[in-house]
Amino acid sequence: MTALAHERPETMPETRIEPVSRPENGPDLDEVVWQAWEAMDLPEGYRAEIIEGAIEVSPTGRLSHARIVNRLRDALARYLEKGEYAAYQDTNVIFRRKVWIPDVLVAPEDLDPYADEDGLGVDAAAVRLVVEVASPGKRNQDRDHVRKRREYARAGIPVYILVDDYDDQGAVTLFAGPQPDKADWEDVHRVPYGTDVTVPKGPAKGFVIGEAITGPKRG
Repeated sequence: MTALAHERPETMPETRIEPVSRPENGPDLDEVVWQAWEAMDLPEGYRAEIIEGAIEVSPTGRLSHARIVNRLRDALARYLEKGEYAAYQDTNVIFRRKVWIPDVLVAPEDLDPYADEDGLGVDAAAVRLVVEVASPGKRNQDRDHVRKRREYARAGIPVYILVDDYDDQGAVTLFAGPQPDKADWEDVHRVPYGTDVTVPKGPAKGFVIGEAITGPKRG
């Protein structure tokens, strides 16, 4: 069943709102959840995504999260500056009434031809790479390691990179070769902080994620 999940600080209980079955001849649940997402008016510092049929509301990341995201976005922007692609932050990626907000993504510099019909975000088919920087807490970890891993594969996004301060002493995992029918990836490559990871394909091919972006091993 579809659920609307609202994430709160770990000291507060999580609230899940379970919609009833759709009425006969009414809109399907994906459409109902989409309409609810469109109508949301969140306070500053929060964002809402539709992940595997559920609305998930989460706060913006910590300072360490912002540092990695900004380093990565700036480095990608420099790497891509002479081509037709650009690096973006805080951009809705739309796929079949689902919406995700990767920490960083690579898509065409001119997004107008790839905008959804309401101008709310960019079609996932135009996105060549997504990056998530994980936050602490089991639900945050599950979102990036499990649910978004499956969603990005279903959408056929060519490369997914997960940067995680909280994976042992810090690790970067690169997913390539999406298998949409299996919601999984052909190639999964995980390395600890301090080891370079190179983007294998697409407009960012050859781009390196290393200590200059992640910082050294933790602990």
